[in-house]
Amino acid sequence: MVASPSGERAVSAPTRRGTARRLVTGNRQTVAGLCALGVFAVVALLAPVIAPTPVNTGFSNGFAAPTAAHPLGLDGGGFDVLSRLVHGAQTSLLVGLIAALVGMVIGGTVGFAAGYFGGRTDGVLMRITDYFLVIPDIPLMIVAAAVFGQSLTNIMIVIGLVYWASTARLIRAQVMSVRQRTFVTRVEAMGASPLFVLTRHVVPQVTPLLVANTVLMVANAIFAETYISFLGLGDPSVMSWGRMIQDALDQGAVVAGAWWVVLPPGLAVTLVVLAATIAGQGMEDTLNPRLKVGHLAVRRFRVRPLHGALGRP
Repeated sequence: MVASPSGERAVSAPTRRGTARRLVTGNRQTVAGLCALGVFAVVALLAPVIAPTPVNTGFSNGFAAPTAAHPLGLDGGGFDVLSRLVHGAQTSLLVGLIAALVGMVIGGTVGFAAGYFGGRTDGVLMRITDYFLVIPDIPLMIVAAAVFGQSLTNIMIVIGLVYWASTARLIRAQVMSVRQRTFVTRVEAMGASPLFVLTRHVVPQVTPLLVANTVLMVANAIFAETYISFLGLGDPSVMSWGRMIQDALDQGAVVAGAWWVVLPPGLAVTLVVLAATIAGQGMEDTLNPRLKVGHLAVRRFRVRPLHGALGRP
């Protein structure tokens, strides 16, 4: 059945809204992960209000234990750990979001072009993608950060440029699958331009998967920023969780037994990465329920009895 343009918009718009709603709320795992990320986002936005003191305000008693005035104590330099933690959330979440968006734009563009046009375009783009896939991620980011400078902008771009290749591969495979579907081949047979088919029929079908992959990429980007800052290649003018861990190591917090300096930033990185991973995997399960078979869970694991065992038929 062929609908009029107005009818097509009337049907497709609610369908796309329903797909977006199902992607976000269709899985309890996704809801839990997004709620956890939302809590960290609120903390980052309210950092100037939540922080007990300005981030660069120091006190004389370094490695002071947690008190009512300083709930997470002081680090070796006499700075309030809670203030640095909430301000570091701004940097870490910003880097994770922007770097993931950079990787999504580059990887999505390459994946759509390679998967839809195929042929020589696909060959050239995929060979470039393969080169980025075989290069080790962490060494490449370390070299790029050292060469291009330690500014926050450079770090976000470098991380996005490193992680776009896996997105391109994933989107290319999905676009090639969508292009073979009947409704796409019919539109092409009616003389529709490649740009029209790509933007009106292929992109809406693949976008939910691109969003789910981007959420997973946020976790990788935050971990990468933490690793770079821990090695001393982060932006020295901003506070981040990686820099807190590096400062704690340089100040000898482990030797001094100041657990309140090392544990909070490490736990924050772990929780954010875990929340983004859970949300992304939940979105993938919503898009393709067959993926649930690949996740081993206690409630899904059963041992089937052998027929004929113990003499029973």
